[in-house]
Amino acid sequence: MICFLLFLSCFSTANAQQVWSPDNGNGTFTNPLMWGDWPDPDIIRVGDDFYLISTSMHYVPGSPIAKSKDLVNWEIVGYPVERYDEDPRFDMKGGTLYLNGSWANTIKHHNGKFYVGFCTPKNWGWDKGNFSICIANKPEGPWERTIFPEFLYDPGLFFDDDGKVYVAHGQGTLYLTELNADAKSVKGKDVKIWDKRFKNANEFGGGFGMEGAHMYKINGKYYITCPAGGTEGWQICLRSDNIYGPYEHKLIINDSSSYPPNGLHQGGMVQLKNGDWWFIIMQDRGAIGRVPVLLPVEWKDGWPMLGSGNKDVITYKKPNVGKVYPIKSPATTDEFTKQKLGLQWQWNHNPDNEKWSLTERKGYMRLKASYADSLKVARNTLTQRVQGPNSEGTVEIDLMSLKDGNVAGFGVFQFPYAFVAVEQTDGQRRIIMNNNDKIIEQIDNFKGDKIWIRARVTDRDFIAKFYYSIDGENFYVIGNDLKMQLELYWTANRFALFNYSKTKTGVDGYADFNWFRFTNK
Repeated sequence: MICFLLFLSCFSTANAQQVWSPDNGNGTFTNPLMWGDWPDPDIIRVGDDFYLISTSMHYVPGSPIAKSKDLVNWEIVGYPVERYDEDPRFDMKGGTLYLNGSWANTIKHHNGKFYVGFCTPKNWGWDKGNFSICIANKPEGPWERTIFPEFLYDPGLFFDDDGKVYVAHGQGTLYLTELNADAKSVKGKDVKIWDKRFKNANEFGGGFGMEGAHMYKINGKYYITCPAGGTEGWQICLRSDNIYGPYEHKLIINDSSSYPPNGLHQGGMVQLKNGDWWFIIMQDRGAIGRVPVLLPVEWKDGWPMLGSGNKDVITYKKPNVGKVYPIKSPATTDEFTKQKLGLQWQWNHNPDNEKWSLTERKGYMRLKASYADSLKVARNTLTQRVQGPNSEGTVEIDLMSLKDGNVAGFGVFQFPYAFVAVEQTDGQRRIIMNNNDKIIEQIDNFKGDKIWIRARVTDRDFIAKFYYSIDGENFYVIGNDLKMQLELYWTANRFALFNYSKTKTGVDGYADFNWFRFTNK
């Protein structure tokens, strides 16, 4: 574990709230790019702009896209998937579809249009799995989504210079599938291009297969970058003169020194205007999430070797994009003063848009309760990433319009989850601390109409602590610690705002969230 004190100098002071920034303000950056969950990154450059896309599983809107001018400072700009309409369980009707949605996104720009592809996995409550392509004129949207009947796992979209369109995909065995020219349907059959597995980073013969394929054509040769070895894994590059192979391979990074034992694996590379190449690759940091790391590419004998001297870089000179750009970080704090939901927010499954509002009471996020027996199945749970190495979220909630059965509060969501809330029963309110559906502490006869709730998380043992205040100034510890885990595989813990009702008569009772404030304190 890296001591968080090493990173304090990297916090941005450009904003009123402390938010992690990799930009050191002196021409260098310190990894990670974002100390939060941006898994399976893919990257492109369009003119002077860079775009990064990430996996988001069951969270809605899906497939977040971030934009940068220098590969170091990023802001969220859009989502290709507004909601998932292919199964009522995405609406939490007849069940749930945790871990479905978007996996392993790929992004390309071709003939003036943006293309995003992703797979929805099979055998995670979904029988068949599928593949989707989303197309737009700009990353902010609007996007048109086409759902394919075929299942193309961990797709890497590729436009060849002869006009043909392909997807490299697969897990263990890799395939190449040709699409029609509009990229909206499959043209050809799957062609197997690789089936070797690894014993370790340097030897064939074991059980580690490759996945997460991204394809490029550079100086007439075809390259496919893939991770292998899982969380503690490494990155492999394949190379061939023919798109269908045969492919030779090269280990291009195998380093876990920055966050042992977790290796750098899965990502994409991009070329700057000046000809330099850079690679954004993820590293698993446990319950905080899979973070993106920026590495220079050093070409040796026609292979893209990652890092400096083929080693991970922690602090390094920024990419040479010809200008110096302001420090930026993806949005976090929200005063709820806008009529549109901030791009930092994603719902747990599809929201019920009749039961939330930013306009019914100006300056507040109003959450109206739907019936649910636990937070796990509650509609309209509003989330954003926790961040490392430490982060804190605080909310102020107006409780005046709760109904009996309502549970309104704030916490840290994954499986297990924990939260602090106000629960109303028979006209009486109590403050509760709930850890994985067990009430750890309660304060009866709460008479207030407002409460302030705070959660603090750290990557040291992945602990979340909880606090409450009845005056907004003095905060008190409540309950016990949440040991953050990942029972929802590959999906990081999140701060979560919610209001649900344990009784049918409490439906549409509402809580007004005045603000959410974030700091890496």
